[in-house]
Amino acid sequence: MRYKKVLTIQDISCVGKCSLTVALPIISACGIETCVLPSAVLSTHTAGFSGYTFRDLTEDMPGICNHWEKEGIFFDAIYTGYLGSTRQVAMVEDIFSRVSGENCLHIVDPAMADNGKLYPGFDDAFVEAMKGLCRKADYLVPNITESCLLTGIPYQETYDRAYIDRILAALSDLGCKNVILTGISYAPETTGVVVYEDGSCRYYEHPLRSNSCHGTGDVYASAFVGALVRGKTAFEAASIAADYTLACIDETAKVENHWYGAAFEPALGKLIALLEN
Repeated sequence: MRYKKVLTIQDISCVGKCSLTVALPIISACGIETCVLPSAVLSTHTAGFSGYTFRDLTEDMPGICNHWEKEGIFFDAIYTGYLGSTRQVAMVEDIFSRVSGENCLHIVDPAMADNGKLYPGFDDAFVEAMKGLCRKADYLVPNITESCLLTGIPYQETYDRAYIDRILAALSDLGCKNVILTGISYAPETTGVVVYEDGSCRYYEHPLRSNSCHGTGDVYASAFVGALVRGKTAFEAASIAADYTLACIDETAKVENHWYGAAFEPALGKLIALLEN
């Protein structure tokens, strides 16, 4: 297998187990060279901490890309997570066009909303900008809230398969080639992911844990990217990422006062084993 190179573009929360501090070790554990383009640096993530520091790196991003282009550095996959502004979204679209290698995969996690509402600091203009980036994605990895914002479909906490099919059809109409729709639960005791690829759907179901962890969306997307670039099919990668995320939640439950993020490190061995099957 050729040694492949992934670029991931998102912020660094120095403490908190999300974004780049999750993506870098997880994708690396998959045996993939992992390069980073930080969009901002925060002392901690913003959920549950107060008084955190924040440094916006928007002004640095074009120069970094210029240097890569000058040096002839190109990537086999580019994976985007949390982006802090509409300007950064536009920059990422430009980066796609400039440093993508031959047959480069573009994976977009439109990290902007959950539980029926946008994250603080985002607005309708950001959603519109994200639509443009999503059209350029080979694989889109949204939750239901993000999917509803992208398509204009009203958000529902309870739903059936017809509702999910409607969302997937609308994302396809938007121009999204393939979709990994996360957090889909048709029964109280289970949840799973829907893989929409080449016009067909497959559902991977697994047990639903009562305890939740901050950053599991980033854990999932990073594991999916690593498995996909490693050579797994989209459904295999989606299933591996789900099993790994579940293992991370179980590990977190063993650790006292670990409210700020998923204990993903103890489960990395399981991820590696899943990739070898």
